[in-house]
Amino acid sequence: MKEIRWLDEREMAAWTAFLEASHRVFRSVEQQLKDDAGLSHPQYEILVKLAAAGRAGIRMTELADSLITSKSGLTYQVGQLEKRGLVARRACPTDVRGVTATLTEAGRTALAEAAPGHVARVREALIDTLDREELATLARAFARVGQRLRD
Repeated sequence: MKEIRWLDEREMAAWTAFLEASHRVFRSVEQQLKDDAGLSHPQYEILVKLAAAGRAGIRMTELADSLITSKSGLTYQVGQLEKRGLVARRACPTDVRGVTATLTEAGRTALAEAAPGHVARVREALIDTLDREELATLARAFARVGQRLRD
């Protein structure tokens, strides 16, 4: 049996600070999006990814992978956006089993209207709290964590 390496005081402090900060930032951003745009954070991220994909859209499986969510969770969120006329789904032209999601003009407008408030809240809750060196360290550290978990 592998020996457990318990967290020391510094490691526990880093872990608990990460948990508190990430939860508070997420809740703050989520509330701003709901109040100002009527969107959940996952829905906003879907709109951002679809805008980046251009008019061709993106396959739902690729979208789920890029958002690190389940296919069923993505299907629900895209369905909610589709009901609001912000997203359209169609059969994938190269694979009869695939479905492609695209941003509608109404979706582009909704994203353009939501983005300034979202960016302002992200700045307020996280970015402007840290200096440039701290931001660079945070970006490197979380990129390494993300890469390790992708591998």
